[in-house]
Amino acid sequence: MMSLDSITLYLVATMVAALLGAMMVFFGRQENSPALKWWGTAYLLGASSVALWTATGDKLGPYLYLALNAVGFVACGLVWNAARVFHGRKPNWPGLVFGAVAWVAAATLLDPTAAMLRMIIGAGIVSVYAALTASELWVERRKSLQRRWPAFVVPVMHGCVLMLPILLGSFLRPHDAGFSTSVWVTVFAVELILYAVGTVFVIFMLVSERTVTAHRTAASTDPLTGMLNRRGFSEACARMIEREAKGGRPVTVMIFDIDHFKSINDRFGHPAGDEMLRLFSTIVVNNLRISDLSGRIGGEEFAALLPCALEEGVLVAERVREAFETSGVVVEEGPVDTTVSIGVAGGPAGTELEVLLASADTALYQAKRGGRNRVEAAEELPLSLENWRRQSAARIGVPKGPSKTQPATA
Repeated sequence: MMSLDSITLYLVATMVAALLGAMMVFFGRQENSPALKWWGTAYLLGASSVALWTATGDKLGPYLYLALNAVGFVACGLVWNAARVFHGRKPNWPGLVFGAVAWVAAATLLDPTAAMLRMIIGAGIVSVYAALTASELWVERRKSLQRRWPAFVVPVMHGCVLMLPILLGSFLRPHDAGFSTSVWVTVFAVELILYAVGTVFVIFMLVSERTVTAHRTAASTDPLTGMLNRRGFSEACARMIEREAKGGRPVTVMIFDIDHFKSINDRFGHPAGDEMLRLFSTIVVNNLRISDLSGRIGGEEFAALLPCALEEGVLVAERVREAFETSGVVVEEGPVDTTVSIGVAGGPAGTELEVLLASADTALYQAKRGGRNRVEAAEELPLSLENWRRQSAARIGVPKGPSKTQPATA
């Protein structure tokens, strides 16, 4: 009766694994995900191997038996390599077949009556692959432990269950054939079902997490420059301001506006304008620290948030202005003036981003009115955003001064 139950469990496990494998292959093709295809192929191959082994039993000849088991170990290697492919690494082809080769060599050299020893070696090979899979799924340490732990625990538990005959062999009478056929076969069958379902859950959790992250990144990134867009910049700044406020540290905001950008588009075409935007974004990023935030918040407007005092922010802004002015852009029609007007505003710990942007925008207006190609620092923060909005609405165009003037000292 126990033997029939074990066979039934194995058949159920193979049907579950085959169904999950087919589902992963289908979604892998739909989503163009190589990792899902690898995982699905591994499940289909492993399910076929276990199903044939369970259905035929002792009817297989020794060579077919070895080949069938080797296919099962190749499936384990496919699972490990699928995890590698998921993280952008190349498949390890020698490692893919190493387990199968090791099993065939061990089974050929061992005494045919040493069934328990062969089972231990097979369990050890699968456990090694499970450990390798767990290490691959754990490799992205940027993820939080709370989100990443199932990817690590599921294959580790699988390996531990398979290693139990080795770890407890001296206590559980490994040479007792009745024990090996009645207890461990049933345990492995149940564990195989749980592992198949648990692994697929982890796989789809990881794929879903990556898809959501990709969509979130796309929604907060400017496609032309690769910088944060207005939404992404605002969200990132809110987090930084909150973090700096806890330490009582001031923050500084600067707004950049490329001078005469419309005339550049009109004279040289939009491709030249796009190239100018990409150039300026590169200059901004290269002149800021890794802890600073920057983004494109409008057509030719950029902004940055620095965890520093106003005086230091003015020095950084002047460095950006000088780097852009001396970038030396030349097109077929001739050299292009590359100047930028910058408004800088600083505030104490906890100052809201909108207040800082409003003050920096006022300073930017002063820089443009003063002749452009300048850095202007705001003297004070606005009393209220409503007053600033009314003042902005009342502004009448900015006079067109020369494109190149001496920068003002803030």
